[in-house]
Amino acid sequence: MKNFQINLRGKLIGLSKPLIMAILNVTPDSFYDGGAYFSDNEIKKRVEQIISEGADIIDIGAVSTKPFAAEVTVKEEIERLDKALKIVKSIKSDIYVSVDTFRSEVVKFAVENYDIDIVNDIFAATADEKMMEVIANKRLVYVMMHIKGTPQNMQINPQYDELIPEILKYFSERINKAVHYGINDIIIDPGFGFGKTVEHNYEILSKLEDFQMLERPILVGLSRKSMIYKYLGITPNESLNATSVLNTISLNKGANILRVHDVKEAVEAVKLVEMTKSFSY
Repeated sequence: MKNFQINLRGKLIGLSKPLIMAILNVTPDSFYDGGAYFSDNEIKKRVEQIISEGADIIDIGAVSTKPFAAEVTVKEEIERLDKALKIVKSIKSDIYVSVDTFRSEVVKFAVENYDIDIVNDIFAATADEKMMEVIANKRLVYVMMHIKGTPQNMQINPQYDELIPEILKYFSERINKAVHYGINDIIIDPGFGFGKTVEHNYEILSKLEDFQMLERPILVGLSRKSMIYKYLGITPNESLNATSVLNTISLNKGANILRVHDVKEAVEAVKLVEMTKSFSY
């Protein structure tokens, strides 16, 4: 596996050992933890837990992107982010911070007021044509995800002629455009659960190595998703063990970043996989 590096605050961070991106949803309606971290005290406790358990990055989302999620205004998204970012920076000002948004206006606010490091965009700038210009100008790390449709319609009978080739083509086009804008640090996310059936998701996971041909770090977000609990006939609350299993599979197939709700368990998965790889010839 290629030893990728990303530039964070002028420092090259190696990804030979996978990083853990912890999810902090400050929304009332996210699929797993919606409403759990909405007050100042709840956010503070969650941030302290994330840090104590060893996360490398905090990814803050102020708009739910679950299927059929309600739309949120730019103003409301910024207000939610403002509160969360203020708390994060007051607790640990030097932790790497990602903002999960598809709006360039929100990115401008977050970087100018809180000096964020990463933008995690589910639409890869297809929803906001100004996004790549802002990312390039602010010299941010850019996570671009694959999605088919929008959160409001993506799970209504998603279909592909050739699943993996179509997603690879999408990324190739988006990466080329980002490079044209002058974006150097690009991470790809196959978008598990975003315009895919349960079977699509497992096909992507089984062929995750194919995405290495794009020569970009791979972020995987499988944490407690419906591909787990629907297939196993359990609930999101019962999905931690299965999440750890799929995270381990992802690590063995080349994932460079795990985006997770459960930091401690993901850190342990990375440690164990790295230990086994240390004996590889």
